This record gives sequence, C-alpha cells and structure tokens, in this order.
Amino acid sequence: QVQLVESGGGLVQAGGSLRLSCAASGNIFSINTMGWFRQAPGKQRELVATITSGGGMTNYADSVKGRFTISRDNAKNTVYLQMNSLKPEDTAVYYCRYMDSRSHHYWGQGTQVTVSS
Repeated sequence: QVQLVESGGGLVQAGGSLRLSCAASGNIFSINTMGWFRQAPGKQRELVATITSGGGMTNYADSVKGRFTISRDNAKNTVYLQMNSLKPEDTAVYYCRYMDSRSHHYWGQGTQVTVSS
C-alpha cells in the first residue's frame, strides 16, 4: 500500500500562483511515476502533469504547458506542482497519483484549487 498526502491548495486570484505538494509513504518502488490530475465539477478527471522517478521525464497537458511545472524530490518521495498564471478554468480538485512499474496506482484525497476572476 502507498499513502499520498497532498497540500497547498487554496483560493487565488487569476494570474496568481500556487504550489501543490504530495508526499508518498508506504511500499514505495524505486521506479515509479507520480503526477497530478484534476477534476472540475461536471467534468471527467484529466491529466495535468506527470514525472518519472528515474530520468525525471515529464509530461504536461497542453492546457498547462508553459504555466505549470512538475518536479520531485526522490529522497523525500515528494512531488510538487508549481502553478503560475492561474486561470479561472484551472479551478478543480487536484489529485496526486502514484504508479509503480507494475502499473499499480494510488490516489491522494485531493486538494481544492479555486481561481477567482
């Protein structure tokens, strides 16, 4: 089992910034992918960004490229999402996901991000 604890959500005005953190604990595999997904009301959960543990390869949704940056600290099993130039359409519950090399995946409890116009 893997436990994920997210933090850093909140209310911010359009154009502002927030930084999300997600700490993983438990049965952590050295090779894994961590990432952020989000779900707005009435919409499906969608990928925001992911990052691998090895080479730190990243993947971003087109809607956040150039504004969001994902990073990780492998020693702390923690992944971060720096969100800049936030827009009202970024409003959603943001979920952290951990996936190991066998494609077992775990989700955090979610953290609310609200961007006011």
